[in-house]
Amino acid sequence: MWVKICGNTNLEDVALAAKLGADAVGFVFAESKRQVTPLQVAAITPHLPAYVERVGVFYSRDPDEIAQTASQAGLTAVQLHGGLDEDLLEQLARKFAGSVRIIQTLHWKIDEAGSSAARLIGQIERVAALGVANRILIDSKVGAAGGGTGVTFDWSAARNVFASAPSNIHLIVAGGLRPANVAHAIAELHPWGVDVSSGVEASPRKKDPAFLAHFIENARGAQKP
Repeated sequence: MWVKICGNTNLEDVALAAKLGADAVGFVFAESKRQVTPLQVAAITPHLPAYVERVGVFYSRDPDEIAQTASQAGLTAVQLHGGLDEDLLEQLARKFAGSVRIIQTLHWKIDEAGSSAARLIGQIERVAALGVANRILIDSKVGAAGGGTGVTFDWSAARNVFASAPSNIHLIVAGGLRPANVAHAIAELHPWGVDVSSGVEASPRKKDPAFLAHFIENARGAQKP
């Protein structure tokens, strides 16, 4: 189970996440309580083990800005929010040429639950057909908020979305995950990975060491029979 700890703002938190076994740490470059700058992240990433992915979260649709930030901050992956933009995906794939991975975020709209499953299945098929990104993060969307709401979506209703994903796509579940419910989410959806931000915080911009440890432990333990 791939585990990403997102919304990081300091070296202490990401170092602990890596020590506890996280596969990836995320940094938000969009307007947010957890927003960071490329220079702030550039001071953190050199201290991480090579096997830990450094993921930048972007709402920008400017491929040059995203590529420049990825280079400045020492990122190994970018995570795209703001809706599916196939042209942006293709432009970034050309710019990165395999050196930086791309994660496409798609949303389960809480206020449109009835149509979310069919819409997501279609979007996942479109990303798969492009062949430039093999990881898709499914997050909750509440109103106009782009993410980070701490709200879960209907996992039972989303089972078919995860079960029907093409074999070349890895699905990651996010949205309202916490130490207490991550095993349940994994049991319901059988995702390739999980992503958490506010669910392991003591307060915005500061992770809780106990929550971090329990989240990663519970995510790993959910794989056991």
